[in-house]
Amino acid sequence: MEKVPMTVRGEEKLRKELERLLKLRPQISEAIAEARELGDLKENAEYHAAREEQGICEAQIRDIEYKLSVAQVIDVTKMDNQGKVIFGSTVTLVDVDTEEEKTYQIVGDDEADIKAGRISVSSPMARGLIGKMEGDEVSITTPGGAKDYDIEKVEYL
Repeated sequence: MEKVPMTVRGEEKLRKELERLLKLRPQISEAIAEARELGDLKENAEYHAAREEQGICEAQIRDIEYKLSVAQVIDVTKMDNQGKVIFGSTVTLVDVDTEEEKTYQIVGDDEADIKAGRISVSSPMARGLIGKMEGDEVSITTPGGAKDYDIEKVEYL
């Protein structure tokens, strides 16, 4: 089974969600029991809604448990910062053409959130940055075309 990289923050978020779902389980079971007492199950909307909610909850629990079982949690704060872009590092880039500055953290696929500045390790941007050094100029080919950036800063936060 291949391990999937994940940040410490990503693991904590998954564990909290798992904890929330596990606490929800008994409530759903209780709702099913209460709905069952209402009689005829064929035409019992509360029963069917509770069963559907149970199915969704169980699927989410299995999904999170699987993700945690294959996760390789990488804590970049414990690594010696050599100025190299690696999984989990936070990279500040300057667009060579526009001088616009952008900051991204390279995270696992499930943690990616472009609006929050977290890009997937498998994205074209991250793949173009991994292994490069602070001070390097890189050309990244994205769906919008090739862009040149200067790697201004690499942090292990």
